[in-house]
Amino acid sequence: MRMPSESGQRERRYVRPPRVVVFPTEAEVPESKRHLEQRTALYAILKFSFRDRATIGSDQFVYWDPTDPSECLAPDAFVRLGLPDDRFDSWKAWERGAPQLAVEIVSGSDASDAAWAAKLRKYHRLGVSEVVRFDPDRAELRIWNLVEGDLVERALAPSAPAECVPLALFWVIRADEAGEPMLRLARDERGVDLLPTPEEAALERVRRLEEELAKRT
Repeated sequence: MRMPSESGQRERRYVRPPRVVVFPTEAEVPESKRHLEQRTALYAILKFSFRDRATIGSDQFVYWDPTDPSECLAPDAFVRLGLPDDRFDSWKAWERGAPQLAVEIVSGSDASDAAWAAKLRKYHRLGVSEVVRFDPDRAELRIWNLVEGDLVERALAPSAPAECVPLALFWVIRADEAGEPMLRLARDERGVDLLPTPEEAALERVRRLEEELAKRT
């Protein structure tokens, strides 16, 4: 069998054609409205603040074994630092590298200890540097970091901001517009200077413009 090289300048001969492995890009998975709103809000915050220097995903399949499509995860949010954001249908770690950060907002499918343990083993195999688990029902935050090749849960102070190591920020839990606990990121250790949602950033721009206009009059 003959195939052109990547440069197209010469042919390479192979003893057999490549075996094509199909990696699905979507699946029908039920999602509650609250889970959808929390997931998309966090994705919007990450994309707004990091789109110029990171690739951000939400609910796309992430694969790490080029021979086995069943070896996959679909984080509620994930970040790969180093390149500007772009569009992708699925994430293949052998092409793009493992995300440094993955976030899971607890849903019915992974609420049990057994289901979460199985998911955590997959994150370990994927090689994610930081895995965040947020339970909005309990307003509970748990974090695992990759330490010397092992994915280890971090000891957190109750109700205090927790360091987000890959992004050099701090995880905090704050109430959303409906009063529901929501996972946010802050620039400071006290958790006061929050990364804005796109809507909050737009309102802040309007406020500053109004202040400037008021100074001129």
